[in-house]
Amino acid sequence: MSARSFGAAACLALLSGCAPPIQRPEALPPPEQVTPRQWAATCSDWDEWDKPAPPYRIHGSTYYVGTCGISAILVAGEGGHILIDSGTQTGAAVVLGNIGKLGYRPNEIASLLSSHEHFDHVGGHARIKQSSGAHVVASRTAAAVLRSGKTGPADPQAGMHEAMQPVAVDVLVADGEIVRSETAVLTAIATPGHSPGALSWQWQSCDAEGACLAIVYADSLSPVSRDDYRFSDHPDYVGAYRAGLQRLRELRCDILLTPHPSASGMVARAATGSMVGGMSCTAYADAIEARLDKRIASERADD
Repeated sequence: MSARSFGAAACLALLSGCAPPIQRPEALPPPEQVTPRQWAATCSDWDEWDKPAPPYRIHGSTYYVGTCGISAILVAGEGGHILIDSGTQTGAAVVLGNIGKLGYRPNEIASLLSSHEHFDHVGGHARIKQSSGAHVVASRTAAAVLRSGKTGPADPQAGMHEAMQPVAVDVLVADGEIVRSETAVLTAIATPGHSPGALSWQWQSCDAEGACLAIVYADSLSPVSRDDYRFSDHPDYVGAYRAGLQRLRELRCDILLTPHPSASGMVARAATGSMVGGMSCTAYADAIEARLDKRIASERADD
């Protein structure tokens, strides 16, 4: 794994420009976050993508700022925040509103990361970047999609999604590289499969009492495709898919988060009052691989 590091405070390494300095007003509005239980009472399993939902603290400096149906995760830091995923173009307005409800400002977002390059998770990137000036960070494959606004031809779902507003990508990351803030170091984990450029992210988040937990934002990873795509016709892609699942299994994973909250039982966990426990990264990877195996077996049965 590479040890290259990208800081999220004033400017990211290898960039010619820096994010604008954070200028806080003397008094911020009081936070309006809710408890995980209150969030769960607002949302339901497999809820609508753009349905507004209030923000809540996951653990330490990590917050949920997405909609009911699509996750967006904020890792707050005194010198700049890291945001993972933006939702749809419409959902991005909810994300920005939720960041404001936490008492933060858009120009405090230093780095904008992503899980995978589909419009339901990154369609709002251009809106977030325009509002914040944040540096967009992506894998090389995902970057091509973000810059064009169109899903790449190697994607199993190519042709299924509406075009997105293009957005400039400032930093390319590969497996094992990190993005750093004052409160967290996020490691990129290459997990292609649901899309070719997908990344999962792992970091440690500590609360005020010093309790530190490993958080993993694991990509969707489900073997979904257009009708004429056969995973069995792409053995190299399937090999990379399985390798990413194995990387996921090997991670320390105290709290598992996913781009679609219900994919890892986030609504049910939130209803208990804590995001700790529930589905593990290993169980999540095993379930995905079982679906992949079933899909390939079905394709071969049709030969």
